[in-house]
Amino acid sequence: MLTTATVLSSDARRRLGDTLDRADPTDELFEMVDDGFFGYWIPEIVEMRMEHDPIHRHKDVLAHTVAVTASTPTQPRLRLAALLHDVGKPATRRFGPDGVTFRHHEAVGARITRRRLGDMGFDAGFVTDVARLVELSGRFKGYDRGWTDSAVRRYVVDAGPLLGDLNLLVRHDCTTRHARKAAALQASVDDLESRIRRLAADDAEARRRPPLSGHEIMQLLDIAPGPEVGEAVSMLLAADRSIDRDEATRLVREWWAERAC
Repeated sequence: MLTTATVLSSDARRRLGDTLDRADPTDELFEMVDDGFFGYWIPEIVEMRMEHDPIHRHKDVLAHTVAVTASTPTQPRLRLAALLHDVGKPATRRFGPDGVTFRHHEAVGARITRRRLGDMGFDAGFVTDVARLVELSGRFKGYDRGWTDSAVRRYVVDAGPLLGDLNLLVRHDCTTRHARKAAALQASVDDLESRIRRLAADDAEARRRPPLSGHEIMQLLDIAPGPEVGEAVSMLLAADRSIDRDEATRLVREWWAERAC
């Protein structure tokens, strides 16, 4: 039996989905603020209207959010992440010597996302993905100050299968009218994606190399060049897991001992 709450949440998901599926949902999103939809289902979106946006120079955070959402491709997961990526700002606003700050608003926004989308009855896996994008949406900040290769790898690992959507969200989270600033952001994301591809290729190549060279295997087994060296290398490459030099040494010795039996 359907309850009133179930019907309401189903209608809410349908309306929100239909709105975000529009090529330009700007007018409908502001209408949903004015007619009470967001006030009931995601009140933090309404609160964003009252928050000045000192970074993007919009009159409020909501205007920036709507602009970001409208600029993204019409993919449900990405568009919802765009709509909610700053939803934690009202709760984290602080004033200090350097002006207004919104520290850790991404983490707070992720918690809000899980709660609000869960209340609306969205699929749990979908909610987890959207919340994760919200949580990671600010990770790219600071890239232009220099990331090590390890930092790039952590970014990729943390994003996992959401990497493509995360990079798109970062690209579209820029509504400045200054062409030079916008171009600089796009160039930075281009550079990050180029490094990701290069590191992926390097890591794949490293996985194709055995942890011990043929010369090291000859020294370890005290043997001359011959087919046994190639067989030992093939054995190491066939290992079904990543192995370090110590384990490779153990495997080669065990393999050699079995051959001698």
